[in-house]
Amino acid sequence: MPKQKTKKAVAKRFKKTGTGKLKHAHMGGSHILTNKNRKRKRRLSGSEIVAKPYHKRLSRQIPYS
Repeated sequence: MPKQKTKKAVAKRFKKTGTGKLKHAHMGGSHILTNKNRKRKRRLSGSEIVAKPYHKRLSRQIPYS
């Protein structure tokens, strides 16, 4: 059986944690920050765990990470 290919676009956006969950950065926190208030920018700065419905599909796309 051939090796699985990693979807590079997914690998750049999602990382696996030590327990096997997937985490990602919030969207919208990289530009046009002058229109966003402090509270909103602070919330966007952290990372977030991927919701359960998407976890199985995304983890198949990054098999070796």
